[in-house]
Amino acid sequence: MVEKAKVKFIGRHLMLKGVYIEKIFSGEKRATIRRGIVKPKYNEIIIHAGGRPIAKAKITRVYFKRLRELGDYEAKLEGYTSREELIEELRRVYKGIRDDDYVTIIEFEVTQRLDMLLSEDPYHGLKPVDIARIALRYIKNELSDFEVKILIDLTRTSSIRKTTLRVLGNLNKRGIVRRTIKKAIKMLIEKGVLKTMRVESDMSEN
Repeated sequence: MVEKAKVKFIGRHLMLKGVYIEKIFSGEKRATIRRGIVKPKYNEIIIHAGGRPIAKAKITRVYFKRLRELGDYEAKLEGYTSREELIEELRRVYKGIRDDDYVTIIEFEVTQRLDMLLSEDPYHGLKPVDIARIALRYIKNELSDFEVKILIDLTRTSSIRKTTLRVLGNLNKRGIVRRTIKKAIKMLIEKGVLKTMRVESDMSEN
């Protein structure tokens, strides 16, 4: 029974291999299959591949099957041409997996690419809470303890206003929170963790 199997959880971050980036952007890969019973804690996630965040996505469906029950539908979701190709890859990744072992199929839909951010927007088209989550994963050690405290609280409140009141105790100090967010995304872009779109008007000025 699925209910008796040990459950693992996925948080806000879904980690994938870099070879899948183009398939994710093209829509060929619309799911990930994980060994065992895996349950996402949230519907909105950040997909990481090739050592960086590549997209925000919405989880649209989660279901479970035994390995032997996977078919061409799941193969197509994963970007493979056949069930046989999918099974071969899963056996390569998950050594010793058996036909009766459960796997979890997590279907997702990309809602925002993170290699096409808006350069003219103060937060480059991202929500402050998303910037906080990415910054804490990639540049936490390069920020001050106070900046980290602000970003951690922001991941809990999803609100500049609430974080200002909780951390600083005075709504008039929300500029400090905004500056922290702007500093974080500037660092993420400078390090190549996030990428902005080239604006044609900028390119044509020279």
